[in-house]
Amino acid sequence: MINRCAVLLWVVLATVPAFSGSAQHVAVHPRTPIASGDDETIREIVDMERQAREASIRRDADFSERTLADDYVAITPLGQVTTKQDTVSARKSGQLRYDTINVSDMVVRVYGDTAVVTARADVKGHQLGEDFSGPYRYTRVWVRRTGHWQAVSYQATVTQ
Repeated sequence: MINRCAVLLWVVLATVPAFSGSAQHVAVHPRTPIASGDDETIREIVDMERQAREASIRRDADFSERTLADDYVAITPLGQVTTKQDTVSARKSGQLRYDTINVSDMVVRVYGDTAVVTARADVKGHQLGEDFSGPYRYTRVWVRRTGHWQAVSYQATVTQ
């Protein structure tokens, strides 16, 4: 009976990855093996995240124009919904200013032409003169369209 249960458990555990889709996790200590094809995708997404951080600090509206999908939606820590145009306008006007953004605990999960990023960001900045510095957690969803990565969704939450 015990051997039969052990075999059944092994069969269940061995088949779970087959039903989990192509999701892969990457972090400082990966939780699951990374498929060789996803390794390059993960590098691309980590680079897009680096570019997004730098563009935020430089208030680079052109980066937002290029990399945010036309139907991009972001949810701010206060629950406000913002669009691509809102983001571009905020960058152009200077109403949103980041002094520093230190990203850590980043995890990238790949699902074919979609990547989901979760991370922690320690931020120092101002919006319309109000300080919003502090620790945040965020999720960003990237989709590969015609060979280029575009952000389609973003959500940030204040943490302690």
